[in-house]
Amino acid sequence: MKTVIFPYRHYVIALMFLSVTAIISILFGDVLGLINIALLYLLPVLVIALRGDMKATTVVTVVTVITFDLLNVPPQFSFSVHDLVHALSFILFFVVGYTITYQAKRIEANAIREMFLDTLSHDLKTPLSSLLGNISMLLKDHPIDPQTRRSMLLQINDSGQRINRLVLNLLDSARLKNRSGLLRLEWCDFEDIIGVALQEFRYHPKQDQITVRIDPDTGLFWGDCALLVRLMVNLMDNALKYTDEGKRIQITVTGDNTAITLLFFNESAPIKKSDLKNLFERFYRIDDGADVGGNGIGLSICRDIAAIHGGTIDARNCTDGVCFEIRLPIRKASNHPIGEAL
Repeated sequence: MKTVIFPYRHYVIALMFLSVTAIISILFGDVLGLINIALLYLLPVLVIALRGDMKATTVVTVVTVITFDLLNVPPQFSFSVHDLVHALSFILFFVVGYTITYQAKRIEANAIREMFLDTLSHDLKTPLSSLLGNISMLLKDHPIDPQTRRSMLLQINDSGQRINRLVLNLLDSARLKNRSGLLRLEWCDFEDIIGVALQEFRYHPKQDQITVRIDPDTGLFWGDCALLVRLMVNLMDNALKYTDEGKRIQITVTGDNTAITLLFFNESAPIKKSDLKNLFERFYRIDDGADVGGNGIGLSICRDIAAIHGGTIDARNCTDGVCFEIRLPIRKASNHPIGEAL
């Protein structure tokens, strides 16, 4: 039930305000007068308008106007309106709602833009500085021992991969905003998808801490393979950031006739409940004092990729660490278990 109500919680809150207002107007209508009651009915419109969603504002405003008309505008319990002033007050509800919604959208867009630019400048500056610094050292005319040279090349590779992940995440974020006709559907083999994702971290110092277990009976999945690779890469990147040297990172893939389940476990400190609640919000980063980098985009993209495949992603604290569970429903059956050719 939670997954059904949660996306529409702003409607529920606004309608709760409307219900309270309606009860107050019935009980104290004679004392308050029609003008004050009309002002009270603006509350649910204001609450929903602050979200900056025109559709939600329209729905709640229509319900509010109907409730106000039926319960309070004479003649009561009728849609008839005998006074032009009352009809103008209905129009005023929509004007106020749309005006606040428009301003809320502008404020939100500006805030997101500033957050995006701050994130972009921070997360590009560090790898670019490392990249340019190491390249400058390699270009100097003095001998460098092989071990130092390899270390510098690994740092260059790591910086390049970080920039590449940032750019791909930004592109995928923009792509996922418009979902119509988005998926490039084909049969996806999660053994191949995880293998491609692991290649991106083949020089990472903690790469050997990752273990993978795939149930051999798991079938192929009808989905967008490129987006599923991005899902794996972002979850691996997140696990590697928050897992100390020598700790476990376990990826488990299982499947049945209804869904494929991916479980990412990384051995680390538990995450606070307040952080778990917001973990998949865009630009949200855990403030734990550790300098692990990151831009707060990766996990929000994981949520969007799971959602666009009709699935869900959840994070929770489990024994000795943190678990991320992705459940992708089977929309098209395959007779081929993983590992078999099509």
